[in-house]
Amino acid sequence: MTTIGTSPHTGTEKEILLHSMERHRAAVRWKLEGLDDEQLRRQLVPSGTSLLGLVKHLASVEYGWFCETFGVETEPLPDVDEDENADLRVEPGETTAELLAFYDRACAAANAVIEATELDATGTVSWTGRVVSMRWVLVHMIEETARHAGHVDILRELIDGATGAHASAPAPTA
Repeated sequence: MTTIGTSPHTGTEKEILLHSMERHRAAVRWKLEGLDDEQLRRQLVPSGTSLLGLVKHLASVEYGWFCETFGVETEPLPDVDEDENADLRVEPGETTAELLAFYDRACAAANAVIEATELDATGTVSWTGRVVSMRWVLVHMIEETARHAGHVDILRELIDGATGAHASAPAPTA
């Protein structure tokens, strides 16, 4: 089980922002634990959203906002210009293991860009057409990941009744 402790109350701004980002990423991954492939692909709402589809989307936006915006090459991403839902849809040939690994690689690549980039640094023009700072991207991606972690939480509850925002931290040993 993935656990992330409470937010640091001291540290640099970047450390605090990244810790918040990691907490939401961990919540998403934790919500997938114990489910089989069919459950992860199950579409329980009219939009067709699934747990794996949300993971695929989050991987794509991690790569897009952190890597593409700051000029770092990524692996091929779903073509949302051609089909705006391409990054939310799980294709028949995509496996659970592949999509979880895609998310892990995207988060690792994003973390490398975060580590190497000052908060005030601006990236190339983002897909929105605006120049954005690393600080703005970090805050935006915390919002994006938290929003979708909430969707993941609801879908998980609909699948098997499991609730909760984060895995419990282990009890301290005496």
